[in-house]
Amino acid sequence: MTECSGKVALVTGAGSGIGAACARQLASAGAQVVLTDRHPDRVKEVAAQIERDGGAAIALEADVTDPDAIERAVQAAVGTFGRLDLAVNNAGITAGREPVGTTPAEDWQRVLDVNLSGVFYSMRAEIAAMLHGGGGGSIVNMASVFGTVGFAGSAPYVAAKHGVIGLTKTAALEYATRRIRVNAVAPGFVDTPLLHVDGRRQRGAALMAPINRLGTAEEVAEVVVFLLSDRASLVTGSVYLADGGLSAR
Repeated sequence: MTECSGKVALVTGAGSGIGAACARQLASAGAQVVLTDRHPDRVKEVAAQIERDGGAAIALEADVTDPDAIERAVQAAVGTFGRLDLAVNNAGITAGREPVGTTPAEDWQRVLDVNLSGVFYSMRAEIAAMLHGGGGGSIVNMASVFGTVGFAGSAPYVAAKHGVIGLTKTAALEYATRRIRVNAVAPGFVDTPLLHVDGRRQRGAALMAPINRLGTAEEVAEVVVFLLSDRASLVTGSVYLADGGLSAR
């Protein structure tokens, strides 16, 4: 694929799972990729794999809850490759399963800091760089099927992902005339490290979707790369479900 040839992409949470898959597929599509993650060893290995496969990538340690760290990552993308065209705001965490009445305040704050505020900080820096470059851009935020429905025992995660969808739609309206498209992808249960708390949970999650299996990170990345590409030039402010039919029940 060469649909992203010559473009520069930033991916947060790129050390594993969906973020790593997005980075690899963007590189395969011709993009120069900047990978960020809280875990430097993981993200360096993904970048090294991309380079071994003939792509161009740099790896940076960055915590999306730190606005200054995200700003530095965006500036590194511009400083290394000349501009920023594409972004995938993927970094996210989960918390323990508790009903609202017993959810620890620290769990609530930690999940919202990463999953919602981290997307806001990232978008703010990315949009500024895209506007400065003058060529527009495309952003995909990683939401969740649970940003469209409720899910008992996961109030912080559900609230944060609902917020990501609202933020996506608002930014899409604000920058539609300035050549920046903003969309969200909403996966269901995907076979990533976030789901590997224990074997029982993984097997139970697989049975929840009508397709009777977990999704793969690569399947989600396919949707992300499509939305980032010019093939989706008419698409902005949309939420693409990639949930194996879970939300259709």
